[in-house]
Parts: sequence; C-alpha cells; structure tokens
Amino acid sequence: MQISDIHITPVAAPDPPLLNAAGLHAPYALRLIVEIVSDDGLFGWGEIPGGEATRAALELAASQLIGLDPWGLHAIDAVLEALAKPDERGANPWDQRTSVHVRSAIEAACYDLMGRSVGRPVVDLLGGAARDRVPFSAYLFYKYEGAGGEFNFERDEAATGWFAARGEAALEPEGVVAQARAMIAQYGFQSIKLKGGVFEPQAEVDAILALREAFGADMPLRLDPNAIWRVDTAIAAGKQLEGALEYFEDPVRGQENMAAVACALDIPLATNMCTTSFADLPGSVAHESEAIILSDHHFWGGFRATLGLARFCAAFGRGLSMHSNSHLGISLAAMVHLAAAVPNLTYDCDSHYPWQDGHDLLVEPLPFEAGAVTVPRSPGLGIEVDREKLAQLHQRYLACGLTERDDEVEMQKVQPGWTFQATRW
Repeated sequence: MQISDIHITPVAAPDPPLLNAAGLHAPYALRLIVEIVSDDGLFGWGEIPGGEATRAALELAASQLIGLDPWGLHAIDAVLEALAKPDERGANPWDQRTSVHVRSAIEAACYDLMGRSVGRPVVDLLGGAARDRVPFSAYLFYKYEGAGGEFNFERDEAATGWFAARGEAALEPEGVVAQARAMIAQYGFQSIKLKGGVFEPQAEVDAILALREAFGADMPLRLDPNAIWRVDTAIAAGKQLEGALEYFEDPVRGQENMAAVACALDIPLATNMCTTSFADLPGSVAHESEAIILSDHHFWGGFRATLGLARFCAAFGRGLSMHSNSHLGISLAAMVHLAAAVPNLTYDCDSHYPWQDGHDLLVEPLPFEAGAVTVPRSPGLGIEVDREKLAQLHQRYLACGLTERDDEVEMQKVQPGWTFQATRW
C-alpha cells in the first residue's frame, strides 16, 4: 500500500462568542481536514486546528509523503522531522506547535486508513480498548450574546439551551448554573468544567460554589483560569475551593508558580499550559508542578506520542485526562479511540463538541449517552465524512475572511482597547 494523494481542506464551523483569558472566540472556529488516499482506493481522515500557516506546512508535508507506505510511520516521521529542521541560516520553518499539529494530522489519517485496510478499529491498532466508553465533562464558558457564525452578535434565535445569550448576566453564578443544567440535560455529563480567567477571581469562585450548591458534592467540578492569576490570588481563591474542586487547572503560569500553589492547597493541580511537551517533563518532575497532565494528541504530536505521555504519567504518579479545543467529529472520534486505548486515563475528558453541535461534517455524529461516547467498532475511526457538508464548511471558510485564530482581535471588536495580559489578577 502506498499514499497516492493527500487532500487538505480548510473549514470554518460556527463558534459562539465564548470568553477566555486570551479574549473572545471568533464567529467561526477554523479546522484543517486531512484526507490521505492510498493507491488501492482506501482513505483515512485527520483533523487539527486551522490557520494558513499550518495549512502551508501541511501542503509541504503532503508533497513529500506521496509514495510512502501509510504503515511506515517511522519513515513518515523522518520526512516530517527533516522538513521541520532549521535551514542553513538557522531559521526554523515550523515552530513547535506547527510541527506537532502536522504530525498529529498525518498520523491520525494514517491510522484511520490502516484500520480500514484490515477491518479493525483504530483503538485495536493502539493496543486494544482499556474501556468501551469514554466519559466527557460539561465544558462551560462565559459568553456574549449569539450562537456563532451568522448569528454572532446579530440575532439569537438559534441560541437555546446552553447556547442561550448570557450577556452581562454571565457574571452571575445563576447564569453559569443554568448553562450547566441545559448542557447536562442534553448530554448527561457527570462532571463539570468552567473556563475561567475572564472575570474577577471572586466571581468565578462564587460560580463554582454555586455549581456545588446546585449539583451536590458528588458532581466533580474543575476551574480553569488559563494561568492568568498571580500566585497569591490563586492560593486565596483555592482556599475557598478546597473540598469543592476535583482539580484546579492552570491557575498560574509556569512550573515554579504552579508548584508554589500546589504546595499551599489541598487540591490537585492540572495543566495543559505549563507542561505541554516532552521537553517540559524534566521540569515537571523537578518542580512537582502538577498532579494531572491534560493530554491532547493535536498538541503532543499524535497517538503514539500521547501513549508515551501516558507511560510517563504512570511512572511518575501523574493523573491523566484529555484537553480539548473547538473541534468537529473527526477529532472527536480520534480522541475517543485514543482515550479508550490509554489504561491510566483517570479523569473525564474535556470536549468543546457541544458548542459545535449541529454543524458537524459526519454523516452520523457520534452520540453522547450519560456523558460518554461509546468507542466505534467499525474499521478505522468508525466514521463517515459527509463530503457535501465538508464542501459547505470549506465555502464558509472562504467566505468568513478568517485565516488564523486571534482571540485578542475579536475581543477588541466589542471592547475597544482591550489587550491580553499574561497575568491579570
């Protein structure tokens, strides 16, 4: 079997105006869809965060992979590593994020293709299923009015349930609780995460305490301020949340600061910001900066790299879960197969998928039941891409005018002069 063609399609899916420490989500979330075609007519799919710089890197990689065996992942890795090496002037054509995105997209598509070729699901190629169902957490956001895409900031008829307009009422804990109730009613999630770093820390502490009051002590809660708090702020907030949080995600920036907060609180700390690559792992051990690492095959370099991270976590006593960003069904399927293959997945995974619900490109989107997705047993990723919907999302990409994600610029459209601050409170 040989790779005969690689198609790269940038798409834009409607994304609500969700707030975070870096600013505001744009009306559309950008994704890159990769289809690898073999010389015997089979194909496999991959998906990663979008952007023109990453698309250009993928196009370059694709041109060098034609004729290779999709089963020969080490040979494919060698090609990608060569493309990412600095040139004779020392300039690196791909930054670390671009490199891991390209690697993860190509690898996922190869695994899908390999699974289809032998009639086995991807989870079997990763060592077999440690679980048949993968649990996910409700992912709450403060937000402005609008449901995303053409509805953003203009009209809100499509914004029902957890999409409903919050506006300034988002500051009130009751708005966060209402969003959680609506999302849980739809998906049955059995844990809750709040994306913080948006309002004054006490407001976000109050929101978590309101969730605890509303859902009881048996509902695991997480808070993620996106590393925008000072150490003293994080400790003061954390003291109020001891006994209420399952874990505290990235309250501060950097491994040393995380370690200082961890020492002061009786709450496990989790990260997808201070320990984000294999180069960071020695520091993680030296500083004891976190108790839980949030993996993400899009950002760690693929399935095999993430399985390596899982082995590190098992060896060094770290918990393991899975980070998410705005994504469609191909990424969700890849996340489910990978999470199923990780024996030591100790916490429910994150997923933005409810915020893209209704705008997927799969013929049959993967269903959530009681907050979990059953691992597909069909060959490959077990999904079928609707090529007409793929074409429609590509046309949205061409029409929306966005080429890179920039939450700061989007925030400035509604709050002129707003700037990102690495440490705000």
